[in-house]
Amino acid sequence: MGERRRRLADTILPSPGLPRTLALQSAVFAIGSGTYMTGSVVFFTGYVGLTPVQIGLGFSFVGLLSLVGSLPLGHLADRIGGRRAWVLGALAGAAAFACYPLVGGFWSFLVVLTAEAIADLLANGGRVVYTTAALPAETRVRTMAFVRAYLNVGFTVGSGLGAAALALDSRAGLVALVLANAAGLLFNAAYVSRMPPAEAVPGGDAGPRPSPWGVLRDHPYTALAAVFAVAWLSGTIFGEIIPLWAVTMTDTPKPVLGALMALNTVLAVLLQVRATRGADSMPGSVRLTRWGVLATAVACPVIALSGRTSGWVTIAVLAVAVLLTTATELWVSAAQWYFQTEVPPPGQRGAYVGASKSVGGISKMVGPAALTFLAISTGGWGWWVIAALFVVCAAAIGPVIRWLELTPRNGVPAPEAVPATI
Repeated sequence: MGERRRRLADTILPSPGLPRTLALQSAVFAIGSGTYMTGSVVFFTGYVGLTPVQIGLGFSFVGLLSLVGSLPLGHLADRIGGRRAWVLGALAGAAAFACYPLVGGFWSFLVVLTAEAIADLLANGGRVVYTTAALPAETRVRTMAFVRAYLNVGFTVGSGLGAAALALDSRAGLVALVLANAAGLLFNAAYVSRMPPAEAVPGGDAGPRPSPWGVLRDHPYTALAAVFAVAWLSGTIFGEIIPLWAVTMTDTPKPVLGALMALNTVLAVLLQVRATRGADSMPGSVRLTRWGVLATAVACPVIALSGRTSGWVTIAVLAVAVLLTTATELWVSAAQWYFQTEVPPPGQRGAYVGASKSVGGISKMVGPAALTFLAISTGGWGWWVIAALFVVCAAAIGPVIRWLELTPRNGVPAPEAVPATI
């Protein structure tokens, strides 16, 4: 009985010390963020008075900002230290959210949204730099899995709080949405500032620090970032295309969509840590990436099938598609954690992660429109084209990693040789 309890504790609790501290921090952060995200659109339309077009333009601008700003802000996190960048980003984010109740039109909305986006990019860069430097290599991926699982728990709690605020149907309730996130970010900054210092030391010989833009000339890593940009289109399929498909091309009742979203969250909380098995090595991470993209490749014709079924069969088919896209999320995230922490030179992790986000930002800008056209506007046959894209991605990961392994970056070789069998 005691052994069973111990194993259960190992499943739901990260190791004592910094791993547990990071997991709890992610849960607290997500409570505030989830509260805001639940009613953000209602706040912008009901409190600020923006039109849907203005909101869309604002978030498109943020996408562009992420595309061009991830690399320099990641480099800034390398320069000033991960923990300091994380704290400064959280404080700036809290200030931005505290200003939202003062927004009175589109241009002030754009200014505050820009400040929030820059703060978020800096905080994320600092978080990656800090956690990679502070955690031993053998525990990094598992700890990050717990962090992601606790993040989902926090988002679930925050969504409930956000729904309660919206139920008030008042301006005070809408203001509470953004101020709750501001308070959460302030707490987050204080919490992170008390974590033990751990800054990466640049590798290689002493000398001038490499330019962050040199990361873009690391072509194997850029190719790897492109593979993950395609792999993460699975998130767009799950979050945007499946609901749109279900509403327009199937007889699925709208309330079922909420249950399908909840299924993803529950699976992410329960299985994220288990999904990291094998992600502590290069071959294992390659294997998880391949499994992940193939899972979405299989999900595409499954989704297309739901357009030809009815009733409970349709719901069951869509549930299978959610299971498959969730598997992609779990496996791909675990593999990407390994590549982001073990491949870049220690003193340039922020810049490398920023470059990866910049490459991924292209797919985030193009993906929703392209996937919507292929899936919906074609009547369904475009799902086979999307599936083929993921199959190509699965085939590409092995050669890309072999190229990556053979190419030193700033004098630092890849972490381990990769067997030709991958």
